[in-house]
Formats: sequence, C-alpha cells, structure tokens
Amino acid sequence: MNKEFNFDDALEQIKSGASIDGKDGVLAPLIKQLTEAALQAELESHLSNEINNRKNGKSSKTMKSSVGSFELDIPRDRNGSYEPQFVKKHQTHMSDHIEKKILSLYALGNSYSQISEHIEEMYGVEFSKATISAVTDKVIPLLKEWQQRPLESVYPFVWLDAIHFKVKENGRYISKAVYTILGVGINGKKEILGLYLSENEGANFWLQVLTDLNNRGVQDILIASIDGLKGFPEAIKAIFPQTEIQLCIVHQIRNSIRYVAS
Repeated sequence: MNKEFNFDDALEQIKSGASIDGKDGVLAPLIKQLTEAALQAELESHLSNEINNRKNGKSSKTMKSSVGSFELDIPRDRNGSYEPQFVKKHQTHMSDHIEKKILSLYALGNSYSQISEHIEEMYGVEFSKATISAVTDKVIPLLKEWQQRPLESVYPFVWLDAIHFKVKENGRYISKAVYTILGVGINGKKEILGLYLSENEGANFWLQVLTDLNNRGVQDILIASIDGLKGFPEAIKAIFPQTEIQLCIVHQIRNSIRYVAS
C-alpha cells in the first residue's frame, strides 16, 4: 500500500540525492512486465509445436534485482514440458546485464529489427528465430503503450538523470546513456515518466525529452532535481518556465571533493 504524499519526506529524498536506479523498486515493475511477456511468448511458441498440450495457469517466485525485488509470474503448461529460458527454473536473481537490456528496451525506438536483435542478445544462447519473433511480437505493443501513455498535468518533484552503460551495436560495444525521469505525483506515488536512449548526455537531448513529457500532458513541474550538466537548467526553463531547479546534493558533494586533498 502506498503512503500518503508527504512534502517533508519528498524533500528529504531530494536532499539525500535519491538515485533513479537505486534499490527502491521504482524500476522493478518494468523489469517484471517485460520478463513476464517474454515468458508468455516462450510458452506460446513451445505450445505451437505440441498438439496435445496447453496452458495451465502460472506459478510465482520472488526475483531479486539491483533495482528491488518483485514477484514474477511464470506460465505453466499441462504436460510440464515447457522449460523457461529467459529466467531459468531455479534462478532467483536477475543478472545486471539482463536488467540493463530490459530497461534499454523501453528507451529504444519502434524498429522491429532493432528490438528483435536486442532480445536475441538478451537470451545469450542459440535460440529459434520463431521464439525470438514471438517474444518481439509480444513485447513491442507493451513498449509502445508504455512509451506513449498520457501523464499527469502536474508533478511536485521530478528527478532527471542519465544511466550510462555499454551496449552491443553493429558488432561492437559502445557507450549509451538512458535518460531517466522519475516523478512524484500529486497522489504521492513514484513513477518512471520515461526512458530515452542516446549515445551521450547533453542539454539538447534533454530538451527533446522534456518536450515529449509536455506533449504527453505534463504542464508543470514544481521542483526538478538535476546534476550540474551545462545548459540543463535552461533546457528545463524553455519547456517549464516556472519550475524551481534543485541541484542534486550528491552531485554537489562529488564536485566539491575534487578540490579536497585525499
């Protein structure tokens, strides 16, 4: 059950430099959603090759990840011949590699081939093209719906940050930045407003991100917590001119200790 919204608590989170990708469970529902969709597609692909078999409910287990724990629903078949591949039978931890791949899927465009290639790499094993296609077909509608969903008109607090990691593209690994927006709504609930993929972090791309939030219904942000990226405050003011800018305390401390002898 979600607590009632408390401005003092939210301010304390801002002062403590709450991390978007920390262990508070905010990103866990996204990992759960796509993992369950992949497992459903696996089972459907499996059943397409078995005449006398069908779905038979589901079982649940607790999965641990770097972004929090969650209950994962695993589909079952009547004959018991289905063996999950995306999450193995006795696996209880999501690998850091898979977590980042799932989150980056939310930030990708709608290119079928790009998403399919991404999913194929996530499996990390030789897998049938039919199953990869089935997973891709199941995942893409979820991605589109999440990326384009309408947002609330006002958010009291919004954290804007970029998560950096390596991804494989055209046979080589390159650095990518996933622009991540975490908001606290009027109802006190935390919500990931959007994930956007770019090769690096810059104010110009943040301007595109903020424009998308505005197009999806956000009219005002009371306080935006950001790092010290040059041009970032100006990008925010261009779209949300009334927003107060709060430089993240953690970033302030990190920048300060550069000038302090070890």
